[in-house]
Amino acid sequence: MNIPHTGTAANAVQKPAISFFERFLSVWVALCIVTGIALGQVFPGVFQSIGRMEYAQVNLPVGLLIWVMIIPMLVKVDFGSLHEVRQHIKGIGVTLVVNWLVKPFSMAFLGWLFIKHVFAPLLPAAQLDSYVAGLILLAAAPCTAMVFVWSRLTGGDPLFTLSQVALNDSIMVLAFAPLVGLLLGISSITVPWATLLTSVALYIVIPVLLAQILRKLLLARGKTTFDALMAKIGPWSITALLATLVLLFAFQGEAIIEQPLVIVLLAVPILIQVFFNAALAYGLNRAVGEKHNIACPSALIGASNFFELAVATAIGLFGFHSGAALATVVGVLIEVPVMLLVVRIVNRSKNWYECA
Repeated sequence: MNIPHTGTAANAVQKPAISFFERFLSVWVALCIVTGIALGQVFPGVFQSIGRMEYAQVNLPVGLLIWVMIIPMLVKVDFGSLHEVRQHIKGIGVTLVVNWLVKPFSMAFLGWLFIKHVFAPLLPAAQLDSYVAGLILLAAAPCTAMVFVWSRLTGGDPLFTLSQVALNDSIMVLAFAPLVGLLLGISSITVPWATLLTSVALYIVIPVLLAQILRKLLLARGKTTFDALMAKIGPWSITALLATLVLLFAFQGEAIIEQPLVIVLLAVPILIQVFFNAALAYGLNRAVGEKHNIACPSALIGASNFFELAVATAIGLFGFHSGAALATVVGVLIEVPVMLLVVRIVNRSKNWYECA
């Protein structure tokens, strides 16, 4: 069986499992929060000018940063590996059920429960719907890039991980907008369909097409060249993400200074859904008889989110100042430490899993 030329699966043994920069992503995010808030207070006019750089409700600087964020990740995805899904159809089925039928709806429920009821007295009333919308956006798209890192840390099957990511990305092109529209509608949140569809085109369809064209051009120059170039452009994604967060928190700074508890409260439903969906996928894979190296990436894909897409769509739909944008960024803040904890749990429970 030939391993697709991604440079990720094939060289998992030789490459370090997770880089220093990736491991401490939450630290860099926290620094961006502080930097963004400070710059927003010192140079409010500059950021107001950036906020006005819009066309068809799309902020142009953020749109460019999102492309720099997403495209290097999508270049790693080999859609030619989709035929591999038949090798582990039960594991694929479990992941699809958790990703598309459980996670978005469970997050919508948790958002309604915690944001609109349990924590409602502690949050600004005008932003409650917006917070719920951000949580829904966060859960509506499964992780694309970082899941390769999580899978390596658990010894996950690289072909399964690659084919599952390719399948999820294919589904996302068609399902993201209808799913978000449905859940926002159920939550009684107005759905700006034109903006939602524009976001799907700008942040899913076009980046996927550009990334696959770039992938073919790079692979035509040889696998070694492909791996070397991917190593160089890979850090662009994180750099663009951090720059976007500085912009976002420059706009959100005043609201956060007034109510810092908001970030902690928004983290609660996100944490619950991560552990719930990871445990559900892990347990279901055990129940249907899949191997541990399939169950691990399945659980990790089911638990993590494509937060870059969520941040971009939240800004496009609701704006920099919105609670939706802030909620998606909280997902970024806690993603790495929480997923590393999930990795540790599935690794330590291997004996329990295999004794079934």
